[in-house]
Amino acid sequence: MDETVAEFIKRTILKIPLNELTTILKAWDFLSENQLQTVNFRQRKESVVQHLIHLCEEKRASLNDAALLDIIYTQFHQHQKVWDVFQMSKGPGEDVDLFDMKQFKNSFKKILQRALKNVTVSFRETEENAVWIRIAWGTQYTKPNQYKPTYVVYYSQTPYAFKSSSTLRRNTPLLGQALTVASKHHQIVKMDLRSRYLDSLKAIVFKQYNQTFETHNSATPLQERSLGLDINMDSRIIHENIVEKERVQRITQETFGDYPQPQLEFAQYKLETKFKSDLNGSILAEREEPLRCLIKFSSPHLLEALKSLAPAGIADAPLSPLLTCIPNKRKNYFKIRDK
Repeated sequence: MDETVAEFIKRTILKIPLNELTTILKAWDFLSENQLQTVNFRQRKESVVQHLIHLCEEKRASLNDAALLDIIYTQFHQHQKVWDVFQMSKGPGEDVDLFDMKQFKNSFKKILQRALKNVTVSFRETEENAVWIRIAWGTQYTKPNQYKPTYVVYYSQTPYAFKSSSTLRRNTPLLGQALTVASKHHQIVKMDLRSRYLDSLKAIVFKQYNQTFETHNSATPLQERSLGLDINMDSRIIHENIVEKERVQRITQETFGDYPQPQLEFAQYKLETKFKSDLNGSILAEREEPLRCLIKFSSPHLLEALKSLAPAGIADAPLSPLLTCIPNKRKNYFKIRDK
């Protein structure tokens, strides 16, 4: 086994938490069950890593084997990446072609290798007709950097692909070309949608969030649900508030549904508007450039936070459509301009 491959595997294993190590190694399926049983996972991690590297050397692990281990680790920790969404489209009158995974892989790899002398591409197929792609980029003069790869998740026979954000933006057009040609599409565009939570992005673009995240109490009548009223509260106050609370809860349910929301961490709004005033001679009124403003809402779970605002009495119901349209518009980057 090459020294660079051994170092690559070593660094990957060191990233894996001990309580996940056995699970990830079994998913890797490179080392046999008998080989794994020879490893004492209760000893110091450095000793565990040395033993595992020795087993990999005995089996002569390749660079592709090491890359597959890295893909599996990333699948387990996909929230450590920020994911962008790309949408592809067919040309006018083009029919939907039957998808061949082997042909897709070969075509994707050839396009990148023809354009770049030094690039390594690895694939791992998963359930739901998805393929994870790992690209380690080099240049005409340098070998691929295995420690700063780009990951792409493509769902076959759909126009959507999810790409991990990368500082190597110069390779994005080439990557888009490879995806478009290999999947037999005509054009690709980056959507105004990103998040750390790949499952939530998938649910939004495939419009599955009202099914994937559905709860068991969705059929419960409104009258049977708790309105969050204190049972010790004065009955006259309860009588005054109950109608309003029912209205707010009904509007919230109609707007967000009865299911948990997809998980996004932020929504960003860029505003461009000309200053309007009835006063003549105003400095701002004479300004030709529009006024620009950027507003960003952040939360560990933004849509659930927005959903809770009106019931908590923090905001009036209904909320602005600019806040509630995120899943339906399939975007969390907005540009607002004068009509």
